[in-house]
Amino acid sequence: MLDVRWKAFLLFCAFSVICVFLWFIAGEKIALVTFCSGLLVYLARHIYWLYQLQKWFKKPHVNNIPEGAGVWEDVFTALLKYERNNQKNQTQLSESLERFSLATTAMPDGLVILSASNEIEWCTPHAENQLGLNLAQDKHLPIVNLIRDSHFIAYLYNGDFDTPFKLKSWRNPELTLEILLIPFANNQKLLISRDTTQLEKVETMRRDFIANVSHELRTPLTVVGGFLETLSDMEGAIPAQIKHYFAMMEEQTVRMRRIIEDLLTLSTIESNAETPENIEINMPSLLQSMQNDALSLSQSLYKSKHDVHLDADPQLYINGAQEELRSALSNLVSNAVRYTPKGGELWLSWQRIDGNAVFAVRDTGIGIASEHIDRLTERFYRVDRGRSRETGGTGLGLSIVKHILIRHQAKLEITSALGAGSTFRVIFPKSRVVTHSL
Repeated sequence: MLDVRWKAFLLFCAFSVICVFLWFIAGEKIALVTFCSGLLVYLARHIYWLYQLQKWFKKPHVNNIPEGAGVWEDVFTALLKYERNNQKNQTQLSESLERFSLATTAMPDGLVILSASNEIEWCTPHAENQLGLNLAQDKHLPIVNLIRDSHFIAYLYNGDFDTPFKLKSWRNPELTLEILLIPFANNQKLLISRDTTQLEKVETMRRDFIANVSHELRTPLTVVGGFLETLSDMEGAIPAQIKHYFAMMEEQTVRMRRIIEDLLTLSTIESNAETPENIEINMPSLLQSMQNDALSLSQSLYKSKHDVHLDADPQLYINGAQEELRSALSNLVSNAVRYTPKGGELWLSWQRIDGNAVFAVRDTGIGIASEHIDRLTERFYRVDRGRSRETGGTGLGLSIVKHILIRHQAKLEITSALGAGSTFRVIFPKSRVVTHSL
């Protein structure tokens, strides 16, 4: 099919030939008048169809497109195809938007799209109910004008969205929300709000149950342990052939008491919403004490000391709760001793890296398979149950460590390989670092 340019060119050539033929037959005046008249008619037709096109643009509809004539027939045919294709695309887009709207409405979580300047661009009905928004009124308003919680504002502008933020609803104090921000294209953010009220209640019930049961068991176990110890010390009170059973009972009683103490410690840390003590801690001195404790533990477990090396920046201090951090870091060091065979080595390190304070304990122990590493901080999770019992572990130590570090905005990183030892690294944020002059 010829395009419009060729059709117009061929029509002009044909008309010119006719006018030249008239020139020879009727003279130049008749030929010139005919040529001019033809041009005027041709121009008038174009003006007419342009007018029809302009008229259609005022009320565009696929059923009202003019049919046209000549080259304009091709123009209007192409326009009709374009409009039908556009109408089809609009229908598909509307259907997609409707499905998306139904899907987001069906989601139990609230969704809010924020602009680069944290203004509300769109949200779901669940987000309106949970966060107290009204899309019709609040669109293009900064979200901090509507959610005025200081912790939320700090979370929004801090830029660290790896950990969800818990928010108490101001509309309903009993409602607890978990807020997660996900950055995406053009510096926008997707805010996801999830109602975790029931989960929080279940978690509180679990903590209270564990704390209450542990507390109630502590006294009976103390009494039982005391009687067993007394009987063991009484000369002739226990026949020699069953004395080893009493030793086993004493050992298991001590183990149960240790588990209960760890459960109570973990429950206290989890339920403590108060900000931890924030004092300047002399970390080099603290680590020196931990090195000595590691050597003593090594001597008691293996009757010989491991080689325990310490490399600590003498000017690097941090702010925090000293007893909590001592407990957490000592746990990592004692684990390294317990899981490193006789004659092994340990390296304790305390250095500033990229502005953060980093504590690391590396050993030449038995190592941990990669599939276990992500679950090490779970309660009672054990890589080797038999080995854990031999070393006196309760399965709660790393869980306690994790919660203490969370209270100090610190992160625990674990790298290990079977037979090649392990490295436990604690990273404290810049905000807690103190440079102490010597």
